[in-house]
Amino acid sequence: MSDLAARLAALSAAGGTITYGALARDLGWRMADLTAALERLMAEDTAAYRPLRAAVLRGRLSGDLLKRGFFDKAAALGHDVSDPEAFVARHRAALRGA
Repeated sequence: MSDLAARLAALSAAGGTITYGALARDLGWRMADLTAALERLMAEDTAAYRPLRAAVLRGRLSGDLLKRGFFDKAAALGHDVSDPEAFVARHRAALRGA
């Protein structure tokens, strides 16, 4: 399991969230590298019919929601993101096993 996947799994299990910037700093990654890795994980999760692990992130200025790019990528992968709050809540609950 990659450092990113392990960190997202730990956050999911604890029911936590983290900002993009904090996660990039924790991993010692550039933001562009984090974004690219998250998009790859989203594609893998979608292909495997798993909840999106990236749903545990949140934008620093967007409250508990993620950045627009998350929703754009999810929509491009075929997810219905018409209700962003419900979409994120479903994925976070599934990740926690709730």
